[in-house]
Amino acid sequence: MIKNIPYHLGIIIDGNRRWAREKGLPAFEGHRKGLAKVKELIKWSKERGVKILTLFVFSTENWKRAKREVNFLMKLAESAIADNLKELHKEGIKVRIIGQKERLPKFLQETIWKAEELTKNNKGMVLNFALSYGGRAEIAEAIKKIIEKKILPEKITEDVISQNLWTSDLDLIIRTGEEQRISNFLIWQAAYSELYFCKKYWPAFTETDLDQALADYAQRQRRFGK
Repeated sequence: MIKNIPYHLGIIIDGNRRWAREKGLPAFEGHRKGLAKVKELIKWSKERGVKILTLFVFSTENWKRAKREVNFLMKLAESAIADNLKELHKEGIKVRIIGQKERLPKFLQETIWKAEELTKNNKGMVLNFALSYGGRAEIAEAIKKIIEKKILPEKITEDVISQNLWTSDLDLIIRTGEEQRISNFLIWQAAYSELYFCKKYWPAFTETDLDQALADYAQRQRRFGK
């Protein structure tokens, strides 16, 4: 059994389209396969004792993609939440969506509201879906909240900023695919997080890959600048 499991695990889901392309399939099939992998990952993470799992599924930059693909992803996200909500609630998982919810289609906003309302008191793992999310946008929103609260400049500390963000500090970030960057993902919370890059595209990610990442994390010494 792996010890020293990260309290907050973040995963940058990357490679759905490239996985499909290499197999001669439409990009949509890559996204469907990626969703099935997300369901498996949630189960694996909860079994291993992860307390907060944040999945980067759609960035603010992803709005620039073809309208047809964006519409497909919005419908896929809605069905994914709606179809699995009862099971997530039964497992005691608290579902949260972090990001610019106001940019999402109304039908998706309604499903998100139902999911968050139903699971808000659950005490099991917190499951964050970063949807229409960008780290810089999150920090900008935090600044707006601080201004609205009329907090004096001399009272603004790192803790105050953290308290006005959408989620807490990360312990480990896993990114799949070939890229080695965090791509505007929880950039404040990632200040001292450990990074792990898996070359496999997301649909090909396995339970063994997760365990390898967790085992690698367990071997690291986190000094936090000391």
